[in-house]
Amino acid sequence: MSRPASTQVAPGVHRLGDHVVNFYLIEDPDGLVLVDAGTPAHLAQLRTLLADLDRSLGDVRAVLLTHGHADHTGLAHALREAGAELWIHERDDAILRDGPRSSTRHAKPERSMVPYLLRRPSALAVPLRLARDGAFTARGVPGARTFDADQVLKDVPGAPQAVALPGHTPGSAAYLFADRGLLFTGDALVTADGFTDRTGPTIVSRCFTHDSEAALAALDRLDELAAGPAAEPTVHLLLPGHGEPFAGDVRTATHQARRFGAH
Repeated sequence: MSRPASTQVAPGVHRLGDHVVNFYLIEDPDGLVLVDAGTPAHLAQLRTLLADLDRSLGDVRAVLLTHGHADHTGLAHALREAGAELWIHERDDAILRDGPRSSTRHAKPERSMVPYLLRRPSALAVPLRLARDGAFTARGVPGARTFDADQVLKDVPGAPQAVALPGHTPGSAAYLFADRGLLFTGDALVTADGFTDRTGPTIVSRCFTHDSEAALAALDRLDELAAGPAAEPTVHLLLPGHGEPFAGDVRTATHQARRFGAH
């Protein structure tokens, strides 16, 4: 199956990936930034976009990983080899270092996948697609730069704020580009869940979530980020790891996610 073309979702922001997973390229005057790194099979799609921008893999200065799962770190090794600096929360760095299969050890999910597949056998297409794309056999990548709490990444073009959102994994994080009104949530808040066929703001199924109670609590932190002085919204576009971008008040998205709850 061919990869879809990348799409521009905001000025200088390009959405890559496919119907399973998203990752994003951000153009900044100080250099290119990726939020997440898809799967190994997305390399050609990324190269095509970079060529269209008259750039190359070596022009990516930083890769901001929202967490260590296989569908978000697949190109990390190639990008590191090309000179990019990788960032990840320190509690997920072990997954990145030890390779994608280590996630069941470092971030064991709450539930087995089996009950979900019994209710909806077609959901098996998701892990099968990731396997075909090389997600589970990608190389581990040591030496990433880490943070252990909310932190402005001054060395990254655009100086985004890394925000710790433990729950989906112990080291899940979001990245806020406040001057652009953009919040990249990874899997802390998504708008599609392939295992339940849920569309709309939600947290990820418990068979892929380490601590659903913490994941729901992390939505409170997103609410805080969404409001600036005098409760005026500072985030206008939520960009998740799965599903369509969500435009508007992030607090509307978190309200919907809480209503649906853990599943």
